[in-house]
Amino acid sequence: MLRIFKITAILEGVSYILLFANMLLIKPNFIDIYKQILFPLGMAHGVLFIGYICLAFLLKESQKWDIKTFFVILIASILPFGTFYVEKKYLTNN
Repeated sequence: MLRIFKITAILEGVSYILLFANMLLIKPNFIDIYKQILFPLGMAHGVLFIGYICLAFLLKESQKWDIKTFFVILIASILPFGTFYVEKKYLTNN
């Protein structure tokens, strides 16, 4: 399950960055493409976000994360590049 969490963390981070790129780079120049990409990309990101949070709760006990570590892992899901930090710092040593 930890491997699934690692993959989910990376994919969630990539989808978050793609949403920002869509908003900042594509929307000002190509509004029609922006509108076509927004729903599927947003839906994928939402599913990955929920999966990341659920997996974090499921892994909390088995990984013996203290409250501080668990809080950092949860907060990382809402920060750009946060899930990459979690994957590098907390998940590569396991």
